[in-house]
Amino acid sequence: MNRKEIQEERMKNYFIDATKEIITGEGIKALSVRSIAEKAGYSFATLYNYFKDVKDLIFYCVQDFSQECREYVVSRTENEERGIPKIKKIVKSYVEYMVQYPGIFDLFYVEKIATDGTSLSASDIVVKFIDELCEEELQYCIAQGTFRPGEAIEIMSNIRNSIIGILLLYMNRQHPKSYYDFVVSVNRQLDRIID
Repeated sequence: MNRKEIQEERMKNYFIDATKEIITGEGIKALSVRSIAEKAGYSFATLYNYFKDVKDLIFYCVQDFSQECREYVVSRTENEERGIPKIKKIVKSYVEYMVQYPGIFDLFYVEKIATDGTSLSASDIVVKFIDELCEEELQYCIAQGTFRPGEAIEIMSNIRNSIIGILLLYMNRQHPKSYYDFVVSVNRQLDRIID
């Protein structure tokens, strides 16, 4: 990398980090070009030198948050027994991460993420994310004969849809009212789908 490329990458990271900080601290509703620029320490016009618009910037944030979540899940599951127990632990760890960071949850599942026709959009990353976290263990289960390939696809679809639904109800409607009851609900749903 030459000096100009290094400087450009550094500037992009200032804006990405500022955007991520606003999302995790104040939520997606607090996000604007001006708030991002102020947090980064530059004028809002400078942001446009490095990103087409806020949607472009959000794409980078979704990538970063996905990587952070992946690292969180791996750290929480690395010693778990392979197969079904590990799939359950992966999903529970994902749920824990989202509950800890409601701004990230809103970004992923509440706010409309624009798709601009690029080969990989933020929506693609979000929709496939839980599946990708579980992919290695699903393949392990298929190889062990625990699931047939078509069955694994159906199980993953059921996990994705039900867990996101449970999260939506808990995060946005406080249903169930207590975190304990929420965790019990997640565990019951996983047991119904995968046992």
